[in-house]
Amino acid sequence: MTRRPAPFAILFGALAACGFAPLQLWPLTLIGLAAIAWLVHAAPTVKRAAWIGWCWGVGHFTVNDNWFQHAFDFQDKMPPALGYFAAVGLALYLAIFPALAALAAWRLGRRGRPDAAYAFVFAAAWIGSEYLRSVLFTGYAWDPIGVVWLPVIGVARLAALIGTYALSGVTMLAAAALLLLPQRRWALPAGVFALLAIAALAAPLSRAPDAAPDAPLLRTVQPNIGQDQRSADDGERVLDALAALSGKPGPRPRLILWPEGVVRDFIETGYPRWAYGLSSPYYTRWRMARLFGPRDVLLTGGTALKFDTAGDVSGAANTIFAIDSRARILYRYDKAHLVPYGEYLPLPWLLKPLGLARLVPGDIDFDEGPGPRTFTVPGFGPIGFQICYEIIFSGQVVDEARRPRLIFNPSNDAWFGRWGPPQHLAQARMRAIEEGLPIVRSTPTGISAVIAADGRLLAAVAHQRAGAAEVPMPPALPPTPFSRLGNWTALLVGLLFAAAAIAIRRRAR
Repeated sequence: MTRRPAPFAILFGALAACGFAPLQLWPLTLIGLAAIAWLVHAAPTVKRAAWIGWCWGVGHFTVNDNWFQHAFDFQDKMPPALGYFAAVGLALYLAIFPALAALAAWRLGRRGRPDAAYAFVFAAAWIGSEYLRSVLFTGYAWDPIGVVWLPVIGVARLAALIGTYALSGVTMLAAAALLLLPQRRWALPAGVFALLAIAALAAPLSRAPDAAPDAPLLRTVQPNIGQDQRSADDGERVLDALAALSGKPGPRPRLILWPEGVVRDFIETGYPRWAYGLSSPYYTRWRMARLFGPRDVLLTGGTALKFDTAGDVSGAANTIFAIDSRARILYRYDKAHLVPYGEYLPLPWLLKPLGLARLVPGDIDFDEGPGPRTFTVPGFGPIGFQICYEIIFSGQVVDEARRPRLIFNPSNDAWFGRWGPPQHLAQARMRAIEEGLPIVRSTPTGISAVIAADGRLLAAVAHQRAGAAEVPMPPALPPTPFSRLGNWTALLVGLLFAAAAIAIRRRAR
């Protein structure tokens, strides 16, 4: 295995991907991480160590991000078969980050046989590599290793203290500690796994309280309208489907939540008449408002246009609108963290002549919004907003100037096959744990859900099912240590691991 490590590294990288949703076989992730730690330590040169880390990453990200191929099924400007090459191409890039971790671990931590210092160095390097992946070139933070602990919710809740990236480092530490067992070095494996066991058993102690009996209601709607079932002229059909699932007014106020990417009619006024086609923003909002009681509010995904002085479209925004029972737009939130190749085309001067286009239909790139914002919704208090992909960025989902009591995360997961939606939901659950805030998701085809502030699923509508979930609005928890410090916690844990490695080496001398 150590003579021809590349195929085994690819295999163990793919095995580690099985710990994420939808499979959630998290022990396989520990095995896959232990394997890369062993193969890297056995590498004769730093160059070979980096090569092993890269091969591991290719296997890991090809399997984990296989859903990426399905996004090409709905873009008529590019052949669907290109999606398979794109998924592998993405893995070839993302594999750089495990390669960097492997390089650092070999260069800084390798001495003789694998020891505790090596495990601590690899764990610290892993934290750094995942953080770099989340920020470099606008970042791709999808599925850091710490997410695999959600089936063991008590361990996942360590993210409230240290964040997901540092939890990934703890996971790598646990995996690398397994290498010490054949040498009968028990201290580090016993200590790490005792910590994880205590966290798992303490899950009932970190449970968020239930909603108050008189709390306002949340109703998240999932119409099960796939990407291939939508067009610019099907506004009536879509509104009928959403209306049928939005329920009836009652004695308690309801926050009705509709997904991203379904409402295609423009609902803002002030556009040139030609922009609306046969629809009217007044009529569209009236269709929505007639579903409400006097204290109900709708939050819905939509699109906003921008025009230049000549009246031509100059830009667009992926937007959430808050609409009250009098058909007024109360607030508008514009998505800030846009998806490269999805909502804008990087380097258009180079890529367009090559025949490449955005995965989202249309020729106009979306403009960036100002970042996380909190708006006071009458009857419901301060609500935060994160659209789709924005929710995966640890430490970047809350308005620092004003903490909300809940985050609304509409999404359009109809692009991403069967693996993407449960992975997206899992990452939203990690944000709830980190921030101590409930999160509610509404998607066209699933998985729509209400998530408690401790990461539990309170209600969900299954993938590719039409339905709605209605529950009392869950309470927020007090600010967590992570919500106060953000990803400085990753730096602190990484430095702590590095200091432990130095101390162990000095003691050995």
